[in-house]
Amino acid sequence: MSTPDPATVPLLLVEYDGPVAVLTLNRPKQLNALSVALRRELVAALRTLGAQDEVRAIVLTGAGRAFSAGVDLKEAGQSGFALGTERTDTGDIDLAGAFDACPWPVIAAVNGFAITGGFELVLMCDVILASTEARFADTHGRVGLMPVWGLSQRLPRLIGPARAKELSLTGNFLDAQTAERWGLVNRLVAPEALVSAAKGLAHEMAGIDGGLLAKLKRVIDDGLALPLDEALTLEIKRGNAHNATVTPAAAEGSRKAVMERGRDQKG
Repeated sequence: MSTPDPATVPLLLVEYDGPVAVLTLNRPKQLNALSVALRRELVAALRTLGAQDEVRAIVLTGAGRAFSAGVDLKEAGQSGFALGTERTDTGDIDLAGAFDACPWPVIAAVNGFAITGGFELVLMCDVILASTEARFADTHGRVGLMPVWGLSQRLPRLIGPARAKELSLTGNFLDAQTAERWGLVNRLVAPEALVSAAKGLAHEMAGIDGGLLAKLKRVIDDGLALPLDEALTLEIKRGNAHNATVTPAAAEGSRKAVMERGRDQKG
């Protein structure tokens, strides 16, 4: 059997399951290292999916035994670092900007190693599910770099500054069970069930009206960037603006649907 030409193998797999899109980083031999080309495709996919009304939730995972080993250091050693935080001639590779602009929830299904830039990619997602075999590490200091994709700010907000410093100032690996205990991941899933579980959660989110789903995600994210008193004012302003558009009949119909769903989920 002939070996596929690497040039013809897609770097990013895009699959659809109704309103859920599944994105798979597809450089398994390179542990899904984030080459410029892969980042360009991921950014393009996020921006495209974000503009599609028929998609309302996204799952992001990796092929093989890694989620992502981070920036492709071999490529960077030959051509320099193109981090996407400055204007470059490599096209749009601004991962953080693409995740921030995406109106739909993105669920990370962390199937294996998530290291440095790969760890940052996980932290850009809205919800994190992880395989029991997943491992996380921030090795910026070990390779002589500083983070620029948000890790130094997102990680301490998620697990606390002391634990974030322990990881970033040592470069040590964190196992999946400790990651769950520290609140880094929402829950652990057996490797063979990981993507299915992430898709199931994505479908639950996609069951909310698309316009409202995007508003709810945005008010959470925007509020987290503000002091609490300003965030509460923001919630009231946006909440009142939306709620004024809901008719009594629509509210009653929604109430009945919620009660029925609650009965179905009982136990």
